[in-house]
Amino acid sequence: MLSIGAVLAFLRDDFPEVTISKIRFLEAEGLVEPQRTPSGYRKFSPSDVERLAYVLRMQRDHYLPLRVIREHLDAIERGEAPPALPSAADSRPGPVEEADRELVASAEVSSGVRLGRAELLAAAEAGEHELAEWESYGLVAPGPDGGYDGEALQVARLVAELGRYGLEPRHLRAMKAAADREIALVEQVVAPLRRHRNPQTRAHAEATARELATLSVRLHAAMVQAGLRARG
Repeated sequence: MLSIGAVLAFLRDDFPEVTISKIRFLEAEGLVEPQRTPSGYRKFSPSDVERLAYVLRMQRDHYLPLRVIREHLDAIERGEAPPALPSAADSRPGPVEEADRELVASAEVSSGVRLGRAELLAAAEAGEHELAEWESYGLVAPGPDGGYDGEALQVARLVAELGRYGLEPRHLRAMKAAADREIALVEQVVAPLRRHRNPQTRAHAEATARELATLSVRLHAAMVQAGLRARG
């Protein structure tokens, strides 16, 4: 049985980009279920490490979303051959797959990250004027301490990337308004669970919120993809 640090060291030979946050994210998504010691530490078996390596390989080499990888793992557990892998041409990521990868990246960078203003600008490759404009439109906001978390960094990078295609913050107001409406919908679902006294119920509320956020992002990407295909 291996600690999460030992698993990380083992996987990094083949997957240099893997992080502890990513391993925890894949656990939260149900792709691996390590045992827990009485004190709460994760302990991974060799089969757990094999599953993690399989997930990382399918993401890196075939751009498969997590739901498809889960189907592969379920088939393997049943002793069946996993579904056929897509060809190289078909495996290029579309908007839905890119959304999945973006969610994984967001989960990786958000845990424990705290940046100052200058650090955020450097990481997003943006200027002070751009950041001030993003903040004026409510796209990026500092925390109470004046710093920025990993999610703010991810938003800043995406806004900067969209800017390279000529999309300005004023063009993104509709996206921000849509996100606010989706947040309100998720809150309607999980608010009763968050008010519960049982810690397990509150933990379930957070897991439910993450799942609903993931589904919301994937639905948005799928609808954009379908709309663009219809117009093409």
